[in-house]
Amino acid sequence: MRRTSFTGWPCSIARTVDLLGDAWTLLVLREIFYGESRFDGFIDSLGIARNTLTDRLRRLEDAGILECRAYQSDPVRHEYLPTEKGRDFFGVLAALNAWGDRWLADDEGVPVVMRHTVCGHDTRARVVCSSCGEPLAGEDVTVRTGAGYPARLLDDPRVKARFGADAASR
Repeated sequence: MRRTSFTGWPCSIARTVDLLGDAWTLLVLREIFYGESRFDGFIDSLGIARNTLTDRLRRLEDAGILECRAYQSDPVRHEYLPTEKGRDFFGVLAALNAWGDRWLADDEGVPVVMRHTVCGHDTRARVVCSSCGEPLAGEDVTVRTGAGYPARLLDDPRVKARFGADAASR
């Protein structure tokens, strides 16, 4: 059974899920941020099948999220390092971690604590407005179509129902 592709959808969430939405991909990226960069290290830390890991690393490399560099020549061995695009994904993982700490931690507490090395304090991610710095909550946000929304869809009644009058204003 072939899975639905969301790459052409006019939605950044759908496109991101299409690229990174399976558990193994997110866990490989978690390991990257924990400092792992080598194939065998991913195998050891995740218990992932070699063919699955190869597929996820190739997908992340093709997407420009990781780059593969040789660190040994005989035999050739590679490490996987985050690109700027990959490093920018850290905030997404930190937000997932914060949500999991709040809603999924057991009575013993959170399993992993993030420390902000700049200030030396333990921390957790917060999503804030880029303009005023206030925390973002779903009930305080509205959405509208952006410049990248396909013009051919703006007159669709479903689009107008979802985005209201803002569907046509860019």
